[in-house]
Amino acid sequence: MATAPSSGTSSSTGTSGSSTPTPKEVLANGDVKTAGDALEDLLYQIEDYAPTIPDAVTGYYLNRAGFESSDPRVVRVISLAAQKFISDIANDALQHCKMRGSGQSSKKVGKDKRYTLTMEDLTPALSEHGINVKKPYYFT
Repeated sequence: MATAPSSGTSSSTGTSGSSTPTPKEVLANGDVKTAGDALEDLLYQIEDYAPTIPDAVTGYYLNRAGFESSDPRVVRVISLAAQKFISDIANDALQHCKMRGSGQSSKKVGKDKRYTLTMEDLTPALSEHGINVKKPYYFT
């Protein structure tokens, strides 16, 4: 018995053939994990984690910006996001420093190479993330 090729929609099941992902994930044991469950897992994991930026500092700047939250987990998630943002900028600045220094001959060879974070490296890294930094006129 031959069947006709599918046109992307199935009228018998009522599902469309679109490739839009659903917010559900089927685990190996057959349980269904939703996006809300993943968020719960994240919030459970960060309860004991101490981010580099203290919650008090994050809370202070959030309050100055007009944001108030009675849930400390929200402040912790924002602290983690800020930590990742700063880490990405520092890593980009390090890459700029390495590229700038690769053209120069260095007397130190091996793992003893130390890098110094300068505005010359930090400025392009910040501009990649949408932050424009200009030197004051008296430093130019």
